[in-house]
Amino acid sequence: MRLLCTSILLAAGVCAAAATAQAAECGNVTVAEMKWASAGIAANFDKFILEKGYGCSVRIVPGDTIPTFLSMNGKGEPDIASEFWINSVRTELDSAVKEGKLIQAAEILSEGAVEGWWIPKFIADANPDIRSVEDALKHPELFPAPGNSSQGAVYSCPVGWSCQISTSNLFRALGAERDGFQLIETGSPQDLDDSIADAFQKKTGWLGYYWAPTAILGKYDMTRLSFGVAHDKAEWDKCTSVPGCARPQVNSYPVSRAYTIVTKAFAERAGPAMDYLKLRSWDNTTINEVLAWQDENHKSNEDAAIYFLQNYAALWTKWVPADVVQKVKAGL
Repeated sequence: MRLLCTSILLAAGVCAAAATAQAAECGNVTVAEMKWASAGIAANFDKFILEKGYGCSVRIVPGDTIPTFLSMNGKGEPDIASEFWINSVRTELDSAVKEGKLIQAAEILSEGAVEGWWIPKFIADANPDIRSVEDALKHPELFPAPGNSSQGAVYSCPVGWSCQISTSNLFRALGAERDGFQLIETGSPQDLDDSIADAFQKKTGWLGYYWAPTAILGKYDMTRLSFGVAHDKAEWDKCTSVPGCARPQVNSYPVSRAYTIVTKAFAERAGPAMDYLKLRSWDNTTINEVLAWQDENHKSNEDAAIYFLQNYAALWTKWVPADVVQKVKAGL
């Protein structure tokens, strides 16, 4: 019996030592919290998982795409950028990954960040012939302009946003004015959101630019329309995204890829925590729903991350082993 008890105590000691070693290896971790909501939730979500599940000591630091990349690549800090949109630094990031300075982990937004022209799903369901932007432009009566129901409306971004330029060029490329539409340039992001909310409240049609992941697409069920062509980057760079381009062509919006980026130093000491960061990924519908809950309840990014953990266990438990699942659930 004494031998058995000694063996049990020894095994417990080994397990405790292993857990302590794992925590020590992970150590102090800095995670960049980018300025947009989905990335803020991702950073706080990772903080909770790494602390409760892997014993790390995590500090959230402010982040933004270019400054965070330059700091991670040049100084090796912060350790993690949970939701890093790579399009603007793709060439530089590829070089940093090739040189071994940075590690590209999971594609956190599995569908990418998408842009396009959308209509309410109830309009799409009632009009199965509308699947493309050109289909919608055949029906100005379904998308009445504010104060002038004899014309249709296409809602654009606030003036000064890059999407305002591309939407204006695509409006001209499609000949939307000839089809009886006017372009509505919204004064602010709130005005754009309010126009969608008003359409759903009145059950009237709405056609215009929006993007995901966002809270508004978590609140309102929208259908993204096809432009009928693939994205042409060369055309986009020389005309679609250029103010006042003389001869714009029909084009599709690019998909912005968002990955988790970590420093080499963290990857080398992270141990099992790195396995989690290579797996963790969610679709736009999921994060839209969480963003909508956050917006409706006026909650912080940390609150939204905990809401995610409490309500989407069927998803996140696939990214970590069973013992980590239990530790995280115990910490909620």
